[in-house]
Amino acid sequence: MGYRLVEIELSKPLAPIELAPQHDGVGLIARWQDRLIGFEMIALPASSVLSAERLKAVADERFADRILVAKVDVELSARRRFAAETALPNLSIAICTKDRAKRLSRLLSSLDLIRWKSAFQSVEIVVVDNASVDATTREAVECFKDVRYVFEPKAGLDFARNAALRATTGTLIAYLDDDVVVDRNWLAGLAKACRDNPGTGGFTGLVLPFRLDTEAQIVFEQRGGFGRGFIRNEFHNTRFDNPLHPVGSGSLGAGCNMAFDRALLIELGGFDEALDTGSPLPGGGDLDIFYRVLRSGRPMIYEPEYAVYHEHRETIEQLRRQYWSWGLGMMAFLVKSRRTDEELRARHRAMVRWWFFNQFKALARAARGLRGRDFRFGIAELWGGIYGLAGEYDRSSARVRTIREQNR
Repeated sequence: MGYRLVEIELSKPLAPIELAPQHDGVGLIARWQDRLIGFEMIALPASSVLSAERLKAVADERFADRILVAKVDVELSARRRFAAETALPNLSIAICTKDRAKRLSRLLSSLDLIRWKSAFQSVEIVVVDNASVDATTREAVECFKDVRYVFEPKAGLDFARNAALRATTGTLIAYLDDDVVVDRNWLAGLAKACRDNPGTGGFTGLVLPFRLDTEAQIVFEQRGGFGRGFIRNEFHNTRFDNPLHPVGSGSLGAGCNMAFDRALLIELGGFDEALDTGSPLPGGGDLDIFYRVLRSGRPMIYEPEYAVYHEHRETIEQLRRQYWSWGLGMMAFLVKSRRTDEELRARHRAMVRWWFFNQFKALARAARGLRGRDFRFGIAELWGGIYGLAGEYDRSSARVRTIREQNR
């Protein structure tokens, strides 16, 4: 079982797509004049052929409106050419990793293809080795030119993110997880978002699947994945169509692909090291920093041209645990934020009520539809939320204090 990922350029004639015997579907990554405009999954029989005619019909049905948006944007960009003369800041790219040298090498290779033609004044890459057990991470970094290696002995993603914050020098800092590779327009997309939105506090970007070879990877993407769409979105501290905003900061994007004004992060005190602490609490750090950037009064921009490809969980059990960690991280973040932001305390309580109500509704729909797998995923996320609400932030804070003492 697997879906073949195929990139199609809609400004050129389309060719048939042939599936191998191990493929029972295709994932179409659509571009218009090299700009990412859409992603669709289509189930097909194994070894079948998606003809050029049918592919054109799919494109007309599912991508036509996005092509129109892309054409309008190209025209507007041509009229704002003066913006290209705006000086871009220095960029630091921070990669936090632990014991995954092969994936790290894959990511660095994708960056190596684009970093030398960047519009930013300068680009530095810093790899933070988050307490790996051997030397393979350092050895992987040494294979690439002008990549700096930093060792952070305190295990925990937000320890590593803060180590990167201290080690880098750029005005803008972009964080990448080691299980992604960057799109060829990743730097150009970030540069475009910076030019168009001066004064922005942070950026998030599109996250597409790197491969769809297993049932878990396909299911995750069918359930929405990390997708936030192909339209740029601007987020502020207030939003009139959502009374709970900005508490539901997960709508801004994903932590595997995000960038910030580095001075702002320092002013905010960096990432909360009691979140994203590894296996006991593998989440919440991105939600927290998105929320705090918005609460500072600075906007955040979601830019789809600032895109990466993420390696999703391979097994159903790994995916079930991911949903559990989403519930756990969400509630740990809400508990922490309710305590520290008295002005929005009522909004945080309302978000907790809404979240659990929404989870129970989803479980009821899955039960009525006899969708056992969705029901099990829902139970996992709900249980994670219950466990997170029942003191996980305090337990994690205690673990972090112990880690700091052990590493003095």
